[in-house]
Amino acid sequence: MVSEDRGQGHTLEGIAAALLIITSVAFALQVTAVTPLTASTASQHVETQYESAATGVLATGAADGHIGPTLRYWNESDGGFHNSSADGYYIGQAPPTAFGDDLAQAFGSAGVAYNVDVTFATESGTIQDRRLVHYGQPSDTAVKASRTVVLYDTDRILDANGTPTDTTLEDANYFAPDAYDGHLYNVVVVEVTIWRM
Repeated sequence: MVSEDRGQGHTLEGIAAALLIITSVAFALQVTAVTPLTASTASQHVETQYESAATGVLATGAADGHIGPTLRYWNESDGGFHNSSADGYYIGQAPPTAFGDDLAQAFGSAGVAYNVDVTFATESGTIQDRRLVHYGQPSDTAVKASRTVVLYDTDRILDANGTPTDTTLEDANYFAPDAYDGHLYNVVVVEVTIWRM
């Protein structure tokens, strides 16, 4: 009789333990949601490729001298970049410049979006941003790359055809102010943010 009670006790303990394990697994599966946006090794690899591509485009654009002219492709009368939206930046398209061509060639494929923002110092030493290209709100998996560009007082504003005008940055109504003494006008950071749509 004693051995039968002991056997029933072990059986009940086993059933209780099994129910506890099954309940824990069921709860864990409900709490953990796997979605198409869940990070995986494949998506991490794609994000790394996008980051490398953005870094490469910025490096090539700087080496070829494409970024500076795009920053100076400025319409003083409208207070925005030439041929841009009413907000003064490019919405859903690359600028019609050599750097814009670099961006379109690298990221113009379907399913890829990017923003380009310019950060600069003000005369008081605070930092401000200016949009250059805007495709929308980046996703949680967006990656960024940036490049520093030096602007000088004698750099000239470009007209709508991309031809340098007689107006230099120090004389222009430009988005970034002359924040430094001497020949240095401003030091800006161009940041590219890329994500899959």
